[in-house]
Amino acid sequence: MTPDVKESFSGGPPPAPAALAAKVRTLAPTMTRSMQLVAEAVAGDPAGCAALTVTGLAELTGTSEATVVRTARLLGYPGYRDLRLALAGLAAQQQSGRAPSVTADIAVDDPIADVIAKLAYDEQQTLADTAAGLDTVQLGAVVAAAATARRIDIYGVGASCLVGMDLAQKLLRIGLIAHAHSDPHLAVTNAVQLRSGDVAIAITHSGSTGDVIEPLRVAFDRGATTVAITGRPDAPVSQYADHVLTTSTARESELRPAAMSSRTSQLLVVDCLFIGVAQRTYETAAPALSASYEALAHRHSPRNTR
Repeated sequence: MTPDVKESFSGGPPPAPAALAAKVRTLAPTMTRSMQLVAEAVAGDPAGCAALTVTGLAELTGTSEATVVRTARLLGYPGYRDLRLALAGLAAQQQSGRAPSVTADIAVDDPIADVIAKLAYDEQQTLADTAAGLDTVQLGAVVAAAATARRIDIYGVGASCLVGMDLAQKLLRIGLIAHAHSDPHLAVTNAVQLRSGDVAIAITHSGSTGDVIEPLRVAFDRGATTVAITGRPDAPVSQYADHVLTTSTARESELRPAAMSSRTSQLLVVDCLFIGVAQRTYETAAPALSASYEALAHRHSPRNTR
């Protein structure tokens, strides 16, 4: 009898076939090694695995039937049968139009044209993976909280700080009170002032950056609505987050740290969040945005040199 592993399935609708590969890339780092073997097998050969029974896939990967079912449920499917259907759908999509055979493994002697092609493809894949895995229910809840927030604090360091500044600037231009904090001391001292009705957003690709987790924890304890934008949904930052928005997990290489791809996926989430808030507050957002454009218009006009 196929084991039933209830604790891993979220209860929401299973991901579409196109989202399966993205889900594997995002969750693989948090899986046990045996579950990684199953996930890698289904992502690498969806057509072959779709033809296998749960026992057959367990034998192929050197794992157990229970591990196969746990992996299916962690990926968002009620059971292995649902995963097989998704695999068949993914295989059909791949046969109708395969992605180009290019990777982001840039070599030191690659021609610049190859570098451009590899980077462009990897950025496209990162955005597609993030879009496929983004939880619209969670995003909607964050939009609703931010749209009515008294104040929005954003925490991030390094590349994530740049994303936080981008979000704060966008929100300020539609009339909301938003501040991005990169100094960990200021982040904590500001978080202490938060309360119910405020929103705190932590941006951390790894999900384990202490300088970002600490102010989010303080905001959580103060009763603010807390949000984590992270590539590791099971990382420490999530324990202090009311809502988690997951980004694509990028692979690092010697010539290209993951910061570039992680920032790309974070910016997509930030843009989705901002547009959602702007839509929800359109009556006040539109005039505020127009006013900001008018205030800066003279700076973009040719100077009178006479």
